[in-house]
Amino acid sequence: MSDVQYFTEEGLEELKKELHDLKTRGRKEIANTIAEARAQGDLSENAEYDAAKEAQGLLELKINQLETVIGKARVLDESQIDTSKVLILSKVKVKNLNMKKDFQYTLVSEKEADLKAGKISVESPIGKGLLGKTVGDIAEIAVPNGIMKFEILEISR
Repeated sequence: MSDVQYFTEEGLEELKKELHDLKTRGRKEIANTIAEARAQGDLSENAEYDAAKEAQGLLELKINQLETVIGKARVLDESQIDTSKVLILSKVKVKNLNMKKDFQYTLVSEKEADLKAGKISVESPIGKGLLGKTVGDIAEIAVPNGIMKFEILEISR
């Protein structure tokens, strides 16, 4: 995770909320679970204690990963996005030439991706295939089912 990741302001705020929740509520719950398991007696044969300690390690790992992402995160000013080509945070209207159907996607960081909301990761095959394209371009993208062809209809922010 050495690369800078770009986020919308809302996306970065969601990550910060998740981190705060893990540090407060998550740590408190784990501490309570460990205390309950410790109260059951002999720790050398206490499976509940071992499971709670393992859960604590996983929680701390997740907290560390989120802190790293947030530390390297940059918020993009959507008003400064170049709409002449597809970039991260671009809203792209495309025609799937295989299905003869129009779709609209917003290209976002992997952490913000949500297909139901029309947000696809720039790291996904479709996201990578659309990056750098301009209106009128045809993007041929290799996906597990074969080659998908998208015509870029519109780019906005």
